[in-house]
Amino acid sequence: MKTPARLQPLIDEGLIDEVLRQLMSGKEAKVYVVRCGDELRAAKVYKEAEQRSFRQAVDYTENRKVKNSRAARAMAKGTRYGREVQEAAWQSAEVDALRRLAGAGVRVPRPWQFLDGVLLMELVVDAAGHAAPRLNDLHFDEVEALAHHATLIAEVLRMLGAGVVHGDLSEFNVLLAADGPVIIDLPQAVDAAGNNHAQRMLLRDVANLRDFFGRFAPALLATQYGPEIWDLYRRGVPLQAAALSGRFVASGAPADVHGVLREIDDARAEEAARRLRMGAA
Repeated sequence: MKTPARLQPLIDEGLIDEVLRQLMSGKEAKVYVVRCGDELRAAKVYKEAEQRSFRQAVDYTENRKVKNSRAARAMAKGTRYGREVQEAAWQSAEVDALRRLAGAGVRVPRPWQFLDGVLLMELVVDAAGHAAPRLNDLHFDEVEALAHHATLIAEVLRMLGAGVVHGDLSEFNVLLAADGPVIIDLPQAVDAAGNNHAQRMLLRDVANLRDFFGRFAPALLATQYGPEIWDLYRRGVPLQAAALSGRFVASGAPADVHGVLREIDDARAEEAARRLRMGAA
């Protein structure tokens, strides 16, 4: 096929040898199957801000910081330069999230390179070696639905343990690879401790999974994994060792607002220390 203009720089740099076909076009990007040497990979080309249909971006960008003070002031003022910086930060957020989550063992595509608004990453494939389908395009029996739901709830726990909430998780953002579900589309991922909307987003993510798999396994429709997971996170329970029941009863005790704020401050301090150590390394 004719090489899209946005992919030409990656060909010029020798990162891509050939663009084979367009895989999908979504609300925030177009994805192409490309050949890199003997391997097939996915090239995600982000749409410009005015072309995206993704709404409520302010909820997702809350607490995202830039190191350059001039850039931060420009973003706050909404200048042209500030909008450019904000757009670059939005695009690079997925790269950062993928690297962070892959390091935590979450089932996400492995990122390879990010250049000029194009993310080059692992192509998720099915058992036949073809591009893996989205959950939305598939039908499951009850046993399969329960198994895939359990896998994804475990991945939500692992993501939250890494301090990340997907923010837009649904059957449209999960691929079924040969060895099970793989989570994709993370430019809207938020910091669990630093974003005031994180709880609402996690509850929605988990509810989306419940409602989708509940079509095939109706027993799931009565579960409350979202509130249960967030309660464990709020109380500082180690998520990797958590045994979930799918049941949750809200406490009648008054909310400890100051305690929650202390937890958030502690989490921010730990994350700042982690970033400092990584920078020093």
